[in-house]
Amino acid sequence: MFEAGAEATHIPPAAALTSERVGAFRWVVVALLFVAMVFNYVDRQTIAVLKPTLQHEFGWSESAYADIIFWFQAAYALSYLTFGMAMDRIGARIGYMAAFSIWSVGHLLHAAVGGVGGFIFARVVLGVGESGSFPAGLKAVAEWFPKKERALANGLFNAGANIGAIVTPLVVPAIALTLGWRWVFIITAIPGVIWLAAWIILYRRPDKSRFVGAAELAYIQSDGPDPAHKLSWRQIISRRETWAYAAGRFLIDPVWWLFLFWLPDFLSKRYGLDLRSFGPPLVVIYVLSDLGSVGGGWLSSALMKRGVGPNRARKFTLLLCALAVTPVAFAAHAAELWLAVGILGLATAGHQAFSANLYALPADLFPRSAVGTVVGMGGFSGTVGGMLMSKYAGYMLDRVGSYTPIFIVAACAYLAALLVIHLLSPRYAPIAPPLLAPAV
Repeated sequence: MFEAGAEATHIPPAAALTSERVGAFRWVVVALLFVAMVFNYVDRQTIAVLKPTLQHEFGWSESAYADIIFWFQAAYALSYLTFGMAMDRIGARIGYMAAFSIWSVGHLLHAAVGGVGGFIFARVVLGVGESGSFPAGLKAVAEWFPKKERALANGLFNAGANIGAIVTPLVVPAIALTLGWRWVFIITAIPGVIWLAAWIILYRRPDKSRFVGAAELAYIQSDGPDPAHKLSWRQIISRRETWAYAAGRFLIDPVWWLFLFWLPDFLSKRYGLDLRSFGPPLVVIYVLSDLGSVGGGWLSSALMKRGVGPNRARKFTLLLCALAVTPVAFAAHAAELWLAVGILGLATAGHQAFSANLYALPADLFPRSAVGTVVGMGGFSGTVGGMLMSKYAGYMLDRVGSYTPIFIVAACAYLAALLVIHLLSPRYAPIAPPLLAPAV
């Protein structure tokens, strides 16, 4: 692992692994990333829970709401690409500090605006900051974990997204009904200050951290050092593996955006839920997605620890996850609320399990010095897909008035993503010197 201006990483002798108990500070890093994702998704999803309230107050059409989401995603996509490259230069520590600070300001701005234009501006600032969370998180996991633990680490920190999605429908209505919707954005921004202080104090690269012993450092670096030669932007963009990751994100990310921003609306339109009754169904859905996030990361990691190769372990897990999402095609036809909740919960669990393994691809196949750039490209691609999904959802709801065609697209996305990933990276093999990339 090499960063601009960084010293070469010192690799402790292998004997350290046996002469000293391997420490566990890397899991403290995952805990920090987990908490950050909780805040990230509370800030991101608040507008979805408040949608019926804001729509009533400001008279928004479905297309107007879709425009607010669209411009958030546009800012998110462009900034994701920038943050991805920046993480490879400035590292996860400084990068996450900057991202968290920007999105916190954007979140607070919501309390001061009114109308579509004001919300678009606030969402753009939020999108710029939030785009740095995954590049920084995945960069940190690549720095702190050997390959055999990365999918599990990704699944654990990504589970924070689901906790955030669980907390939001419980906390937001309580604040909004008591103090008004503007106070929601103010009160939910306050705990982030504590996290930012903890990140600044605790996070360093493992070879620079005073909390890491020799045995844990040796374990973290047990995959060996990265090649001395760095991949250029041209080499990265010409690799099939890059496009496998970007295409996978393009196909599956829109479905997660759909769940985040439209599920409260679906439950309202289909089953008559409101701000007071969103909570329990959404909590169940995102608890299931949390189980999927951890379970999907655990399964492929467990298979690899038992000697199954990364190609088979990752893709077998991806197949199971993709099959779990397919019943969502019938969610809009469920006659009973809790049947729909079960179908949607299974789908969100499948998505998060799929994501935990897809997110491991850049660190599995690329040198650590290129991980941020690849993650940024994938995030850009996925968010462009999310923008298209927002426009499609708004159009279908205004014209057709049904979620069925939207859920059918969601049901097919994961099998399509797995097929594309397999075609572009059939061997799932790490890039090796001389790093002469064939054209795609």
